[in-house]
Amino acid sequence: MILPREKKLTEAQLKEVTEIVESFNCKLQTIIGTERSIYAILGDERSETMVNRLEGLSYIDRVDRIQTQNKLMSRHSDLASHKIQIGGVTVGEELLVIAGQCTVDPKNPNYFIETAHAVKEAGAKVLRGGVWKPRTTPHSFQGDNRSIETVLEARAQTGLPVNIEVMDEEQLAIAMDAKIDMVQVGTRNALNYSLLKKIGSATKDNGTLVLLKRGLHMGKTSEFVSAAEYIVAAGNPNVLLCPRGTAPGLDGYRNHPDESITPLLKEQTWAPVIVDPSHSVGRAVYVPFCSAAAIAYGADGVCIESHLDPQEGIGDDPKQSVTPEVLKNLIVELKGLWSLRTKFQSP
Repeated sequence: MILPREKKLTEAQLKEVTEIVESFNCKLQTIIGTERSIYAILGDERSETMVNRLEGLSYIDRVDRIQTQNKLMSRHSDLASHKIQIGGVTVGEELLVIAGQCTVDPKNPNYFIETAHAVKEAGAKVLRGGVWKPRTTPHSFQGDNRSIETVLEARAQTGLPVNIEVMDEEQLAIAMDAKIDMVQVGTRNALNYSLLKKIGSATKDNGTLVLLKRGLHMGKTSEFVSAAEYIVAAGNPNVLLCPRGTAPGLDGYRNHPDESITPLLKEQTWAPVIVDPSHSVGRAVYVPFCSAAAIAYGADGVCIESHLDPQEGIGDDPKQSVTPEVLKNLIVELKGLWSLRTKFQSP
């Protein structure tokens, strides 16, 4: 990890540093941070000669060597000071609530827009909405490209940044053209390394956030962190990790709630943790309990499905969306837990 003395290297300096790194069979990746850019050495960075040559350059402050599997995501990397901001929230410093419908109904766009206003009033800071939907069966509703216009209209009316899931390069291109604030990688693509690299590359220069959900069959937390490493290694450090329940599901729950892995993730990485309680438990009546557990475990926020009239929704909304009224009361309680948990955190 190369840290320059100034905010970033000039083109000439970058060329010189790149030539040194590549002469030792490594590659250089620029990571644009909030305060200054850093330059990650991808490959075996143990060569003393390479480090000495780099540190001998007048414009280089220092070179930090991090020999871990996930050197960019490591909480010991220089990205540990990176701040992620959205919707007026600096993630980790105050509660981040993402809320909105599971699926945008192209036949009833007003439902989404009205829900957007309602979740904003309830206290949500980011609006979620499913434009495209991965489905187990090809005969189920897969989403509609036209729905992105509904999402953009809701953003224009409410001022809320928006989060949508993308599943392939075509959808990613549409999202980038629409200047979507946060793209979501769903559980089915959590280990789609090719797509993760494409997302990291496409979003590295425009400030887009990436909400990476945990794979349904994912095992160790290190595998989850490694998936995020692909995005950051492609140039975008604005990654948030999203536990959302795993297989096999518990009797009565949609999945196996996994908000308890939050402290384990925070031991390994600097990345914020945003838990999705809606998909974890799969029933609206359980969502408040799972949300509270997530915050108690140290999560930086939650991603909750909410619909003005869940029974009129499509996709998962009828069974797992809470109403904006429930959401409003829940946010109040979650903020109370946020304040309370500081008493249990180590100094």
